[in-house]
Amino acid sequence: MTTIGSGMSIERCARILWDYHHLGHALEPAECIIVLGSHDTRVAERGAELFLEGWAPLIVFSGNLGWLTRTMWQRPEAELFADIAAARGVPRDRMVIEARSTNTAENVVFTRDALAARGLHPRKAIAVQKPYMERRSHATFRQNWPELEVVATSPPIEFEAYPTEAILREDVIHIMVGDFQRLLVYAEKGWSAPQEIPPAAMDAYQALVEAGYTRRLLT
Repeated sequence: MTTIGSGMSIERCARILWDYHHLGHALEPAECIIVLGSHDTRVAERGAELFLEGWAPLIVFSGNLGWLTRTMWQRPEAELFADIAAARGVPRDRMVIEARSTNTAENVVFTRDALAARGLHPRKAIAVQKPYMERRSHATFRQNWPELEVVATSPPIEFEAYPTEAILREDVIHIMVGDFQRLLVYAEKGWSAPQEIPPAAMDAYQALVEAGYTRRLLT
């Protein structure tokens, strides 16, 4: 176990950020499920699971290709996620595919526009994202679609079990650190809703930056 400048281990600091990025929302029935695209197909599986459990009658898959998936896939994230959901039994006529967005703010705005074009103006939705992006996704919805009440959820996986052969633990920590910074910067710019930052989360973030987890920081 490696100890870093704060006197805490990398594992402890990473777990603090992981827990902070989680919101712990309780699921509630909604008008639609909005699945935000990414490189983690378990997000699509979680969205399909919620639809099949009856939490909402419509499911939206949002995402073109982002900074990581453009090196992995040839088709938009939304289309691939929709295929995964269809393979699990979600009817195609209950899906909306938004395949233009390349970042979280565009996920929100383009989804709102895609639904409005169909005459749909939901007031309540379930947003599905990676576990360590719950908070930033929710903050982005609050800022860019404030009239929509959003419950955020993610695949129910603990930090220790989350990494895979394709999603490495080191990469997860780099991304969590970058997302924490984005919560601060984007709130200042008016791109996402401000968040309360507990001292322990700030200390863990700063310790991980000092330890070199800077690959996903804004420059």
